[in-house]
Amino acid sequence: MLAPLAGGPSTPPLAAAVSNAGGLGFLAAGYLAADELSARLAQARALTGGPLGVNVFVLEETPVDHEALAAYARELEPEAASLGVELGDPRFDDDELAAKLEAAAGIDVLSTTFGCMNAETIARLHASGTSVWATVTSAAEARAARDAGVAALVVQGAEAGGHSGAWSDTSEPALPLLALLADLRATVELPLVATGGIADRSAVVAALDAGAAAVQAGSAFLLTPEAGTSEPHRRALAAGGDTAVTRAFTGRRARGIMNAFMRAHPDAPSAYPHVHHLTAPLRAAARAAGDEQRINLWAGTNYMRAENRPAAEIVARLRA
Repeated sequence: MLAPLAGGPSTPPLAAAVSNAGGLGFLAAGYLAADELSARLAQARALTGGPLGVNVFVLEETPVDHEALAAYARELEPEAASLGVELGDPRFDDDELAAKLEAAAGIDVLSTTFGCMNAETIARLHASGTSVWATVTSAAEARAARDAGVAALVVQGAEAGGHSGAWSDTSEPALPLLALLADLRATVELPLVATGGIADRSAVVAALDAGAAAVQAGSAFLLTPEAGTSEPHRRALAAGGDTAVTRAFTGRRARGIMNAFMRAHPDAPSAYPHVHHLTAPLRAAARAAGDEQRINLWAGTNYMRAENRPAAEIVARLRA
């Protein structure tokens, strides 16, 4: 399965290519307007007759340290000024969840990140023919998702690139994937979809042997021609480098390739999506300028296995 890859790499051609190759292609709804999601779904459906999935963010507003947020904004002002932009408005929003559920009506699979929908909504979606999955990073989250009635769990290990799917940004970091699979296999009786560090056949086999029913790969597809990965991000992936977890770009823990922005801002507050909105103009300007040192370079620990090959070939390579 294709990981959602919100924030740029996710495209209808990529999702369709994975589904056409016998996998399950996902479209990321995160950060899109609901009408844009509808347009992308229509494009993907025109490109494949196979199954498709959509991933949505489930966000709960929690208290934020506004003094720390204001201090971080002051810290970033020179970065924004050097790019000729103003920082964005730090604020909470729910990423248009209700509208996106309407836009995704009839989708084969709907997965959630950062939380789980309530039991009533899950039951309604199941009755409509959509299978609902929840991303989890701990046994407690797995039990809560099971009790809400999800059909499967996307088990995200610590190796995963991009945002941690943890329901709370202040929870303990996730276990490595194989350890987390072993923990959840003993905790819940639901199909487990393994994600995090899945970039070659050996990782696929290890995850299946550890109890996963399927695997989901993300970083392995970042260099495919179908992906919407930006040029500076592609250069950074090809150049290599260590990954680390940071809150600097969005105010939520996420794994990416180390760059100057991450090193310069190690103490960003836990405030999502507030910091995401704050840094969005800065990151957009840096991306347009081809500056890989001031954009988020999301990548998992095994991103070095990514190849500039068609997505169908990546699916074939990963198949065990």
